[in-house]
Amino acid sequence: MKINHVGWNVEMSYCNLPATFYAITEPNLVSSPQQVILNDQLATSLGLNTEQLKKNESAAIFAGNEKLAGIEPIAQAYAGHQFGNFTMLGDGRAMLLGEHITLQGDRVDIQLKGSGRTPFSRGGDGRAALGPMLREYVISEAMHGLGIPTTRSLAVAVTGEPVYRESVLTGAVLTRVASSHLRVGTFQYAAARQVTEDLRELANYAIERHYPQAKKEDHPYLSLLEHVITQQASLIAKWQLVGFIHGVMNTDNMTISGETIDYGPCAFMDNYDPVTVFSSIDVQGRYSYRNQPGIAEWNLTRFAETLLPLLHEDQEEAVKLAENKLSKFAQLYMTNWMSGMRAKLGLFNEEKQDEVLVKDLLDVMKEHRADYTNTFRSLTVGETEQMFHTAEFTEWKERWTARLQRQSNDQGKVQQLMKQHNPSVIPRNHRVEEALTAAEEGDMNVLMKLLHVLEKPYAYTTEQEEYVTPPSDGTSYQTYCGT
Repeated sequence: MKINHVGWNVEMSYCNLPATFYAITEPNLVSSPQQVILNDQLATSLGLNTEQLKKNESAAIFAGNEKLAGIEPIAQAYAGHQFGNFTMLGDGRAMLLGEHITLQGDRVDIQLKGSGRTPFSRGGDGRAALGPMLREYVISEAMHGLGIPTTRSLAVAVTGEPVYRESVLTGAVLTRVASSHLRVGTFQYAAARQVTEDLRELANYAIERHYPQAKKEDHPYLSLLEHVITQQASLIAKWQLVGFIHGVMNTDNMTISGETIDYGPCAFMDNYDPVTVFSSIDVQGRYSYRNQPGIAEWNLTRFAETLLPLLHEDQEEAVKLAENKLSKFAQLYMTNWMSGMRAKLGLFNEEKQDEVLVKDLLDVMKEHRADYTNTFRSLTVGETEQMFHTAEFTEWKERWTARLQRQSNDQGKVQQLMKQHNPSVIPRNHRVEEALTAAEEGDMNVLMKLLHVLEKPYAYTTEQEEYVTPPSDGTSYQTYCGT
């Protein structure tokens, strides 16, 4: 059903699943909805009329006061291992407005985050504050610019009502767009209920929505597992290649589609250190930078466990089938990561010692606390970092130069390849905080300029130069589960 003047074309196929997977959720009305930011580019790609979206009626939708085209909003049920501990969960402050069908025929979820209480709220107020919602907007759009699969942000609206945390904050709602919100935790929820037919319906829905090619396979559920493993191996490699640390890789934050989701205590590394953790609550470093590939494999193992009843009627045989697919994750990840690292160093072909060359560079970077992004940026454009004057780096550079000379591509093509894989800018933590502080004080200009710079991070423009500098004070950065 369409609202023609805006372009919404919404359905709710998720509600074809058994009712246990969701709860109908009525809007939590707010007093004074007002749109703060609209993603014009994303809206246009979805086939929506941006001028109409900027009107008051859309602010009411984006704040959760109104429904989309008569569709009943829902909160989705799921479970999850949170820091290793299993619990039954669900959308405690999120509401799925519907699934928008684009002009190209793609189906995307339109979800509100921070829209108020749901049947899964467990005592929380279901609300969110302006700063964290804008933070997810900035980081998710930066990830999109970097070419990393991600949920995206369509809009942020303020509610006109306060949110009470450690202090009184401005209430806000984020409108998030995703290929779907199916998670490993969704399957864990189904498996925990031990109703095999419900699990089968969920798996069929995931296949239909994300991996329809699996339907043609002899074993579609095993194919589903293989596709998810492949997607996640590629995704985590992309995170590592740009120094992104998710911070809360619980199983309910791993999508079946392979998109990055939930930008809570996440950030990008400045100084390279594999044990870097940004989350204030990750005191054991479970979700540190170096642990992300291993945690992804752990999460995928939990996903495989949920599928066992569908893989084979004999459990031992089902386990063997799952283990065979899971055993390929590490190599898939390493292949993706090394391919990306070769490109970051301008290498078009493969040599046996490439992995040593990469790891030796990272060791030197760690020893000298070199900035991760700027090291590769400077290698790309021929600039100098402080580390470049050390004996260790000089020795490494000689080996790298010799390696480049053993391939037929000229320096121009080498630099072009490196520019395509080494971002000139990332959402530096201090720059993000600067923009959020200004926005919370009513000035959106700083944030809008940051978003513009992050839109094309591989462009190496003059405009990006001022965003290249790391923080000057060298203090450690902490993030919190505010989103």
